[in-house]
Amino acid sequence: MHRPCWALLARMARARPCWGAPRRGAAVKGEEEQFVFLEYEPQPELEAARGEAKAEEHPRGPAASRERRAGVVGAPPGSPEPSVPPSGVSCSGCGAELQCRDGAQPGFVPADKYRRLEESPAGLRGAVCQRCWLLAHHGRALRLQLPPEQHRRVVSAALQRPARHGRGPLLLYLLDVLELPDPLLPQLPELLSPEVPAAGVLVVGTKVDLLPADSPGHLGRLRQRLEAACAQAGLGRDALVDVRLVSAKTGFGLEGLVSRLQRSWKCAGDVYLLGATNSGKSTLFNALLRSDYCKSRAPDVVDRATVSPWPGTTLNLLKFPIINPTCDRIFRRQERLKEEALKTEDQLSSEEKRHLNRLKKQGYLVGRVGRTFQRQKSSPLIEFDPDMLSYSIDEDPSHSHKKPKEKEEFTYNEVKDARWCFDTPGIVKENCVLNLLTDKEVKLVMPAKAIIPRTYILKPGMVLFLAALGRVDYLQGEKPAWFSVVASNLLPVHISTLSNADAIYEKHAGEELLKVPMGGKERMKEFPPLVPQDITLKGVGTTEAVADIKLSSAGWVAVTAHEEEELLLRAYTPKGTELVVREPPLLPCISSIRGARIAGTAAYRTKKPPSLVENLKTMKNS
Repeated sequence: MHRPCWALLARMARARPCWGAPRRGAAVKGEEEQFVFLEYEPQPELEAARGEAKAEEHPRGPAASRERRAGVVGAPPGSPEPSVPPSGVSCSGCGAELQCRDGAQPGFVPADKYRRLEESPAGLRGAVCQRCWLLAHHGRALRLQLPPEQHRRVVSAALQRPARHGRGPLLLYLLDVLELPDPLLPQLPELLSPEVPAAGVLVVGTKVDLLPADSPGHLGRLRQRLEAACAQAGLGRDALVDVRLVSAKTGFGLEGLVSRLQRSWKCAGDVYLLGATNSGKSTLFNALLRSDYCKSRAPDVVDRATVSPWPGTTLNLLKFPIINPTCDRIFRRQERLKEEALKTEDQLSSEEKRHLNRLKKQGYLVGRVGRTFQRQKSSPLIEFDPDMLSYSIDEDPSHSHKKPKEKEEFTYNEVKDARWCFDTPGIVKENCVLNLLTDKEVKLVMPAKAIIPRTYILKPGMVLFLAALGRVDYLQGEKPAWFSVVASNLLPVHISTLSNADAIYEKHAGEELLKVPMGGKERMKEFPPLVPQDITLKGVGTTEAVADIKLSSAGWVAVTAHEEEELLLRAYTPKGTELVVREPPLLPCISSIRGARIAGTAAYRTKKPPSLVENLKTMKNS
């Protein structure tokens, strides 16, 4: 079988149902239940087939390929060359300086690849390091010898640069709403320089697309929570420019954010995207790069930042030039927004509809982001290379000998007085469970699609496991209570009795039942043990949660109990991570988003609320 067939199989394997009921056998009768969803089942037969195809493709076998990659056979292509000095050119994905001296340092490019790039017409400009390449194409993250303090030094040094254009920088602080309370927001004043006062801080709550609407006005309540967090962190009204809620992934709120940033042109200089690792800075950077906020030619010149669930992807500064929002440009932009807001979904092109439907599957809140200032391009000439079309099915296509297209550059006049938008390295959060996980485990823990809440009704003496990363014991209470899990849909939830809980954790931590961490007993030897914290809560009613028990960055459990009912709980997180009791809860009516009770279990069927599209006229029912 030829390789294209295997590629087809891979595409078919990825096109799996997105949401579904618990897998057969997931809800076990009795006291112990596991709830896993269909899209996460492994496919060992497909992986075996891929391995056989690769073995046929390389007669010396996969072992020989591994040896070649490790440098056992011949000249190792991934080897460093310590004698070659650093390039002085930044990686277009993460911003680190490209080098081939040390594979454990940022910006590393294998020596042979480095030499080929240097000899090419474009040189190293526009190239990406090995780490960004693996992140983008294989979802793998290389461990780097990069202390967390280095991220702070890069950010602090950037903010202490002399003011340009006679104005201080505008700080765009990104705050993941799933991570409230944000541990780094109070540390923001420490990064600023008294010699270079900032023009203000614009706080952007990100990833709002992942949270369902638990009640009317939930976005207004989220905004109020962000404003309260800013006030508690010491950001007064004189420093706080605005608070916005966006999703850089689905585009929700981005047009409003661009308009707000353009209104800050007269009072601010350069703009810096700040925030913790994995707060969505690089995703927002890429979205702004393709919006009305940047110069119209910038997307053809500036490379996109590498986006990955692995914390700390951006290692240095990336930037694009901001367009001057003249009166004419503002008018043209407002006219475009008015025109697009009057459209219905039926008036969109088939391509726009497909794009919207894909985003609806990924998030609850979707926005439409367009461009007013398009660069005029000449119609492309289609060139045919007959040699590329004249190969048989048993042959690989020959490579074209056409000259590579030269990358465009900004002219001096375009950027001499430009203001820039910078993407900075994420500041590493301390006491975070993500710091303990491998790249595969991080992918399971960080939600990439709309979170479907999972609700369970527990009696005293029952235990809820969120993978092997968190545990909540219901110790004392008079009546049953509802526990709603808000976490990645990839993380399994397991219900047990208090008498069996320790044995279950000892037996299944590191195994498939609890899923994360993965790697069996050897992995658990290096993973810190769970440590307890007692919590006392008093219910406020059966329709409103009293508090969220936030299990570090793994997610949280919202607790709903009868009015005046006192609960004694004991929550566990891995040693060295932070457990937070969030009062009031972020989504107080989350337990109402559920289906019917699953007979014989503590679980309710899951229910995915509908998605909403911003800047699109709602069709009236006929």
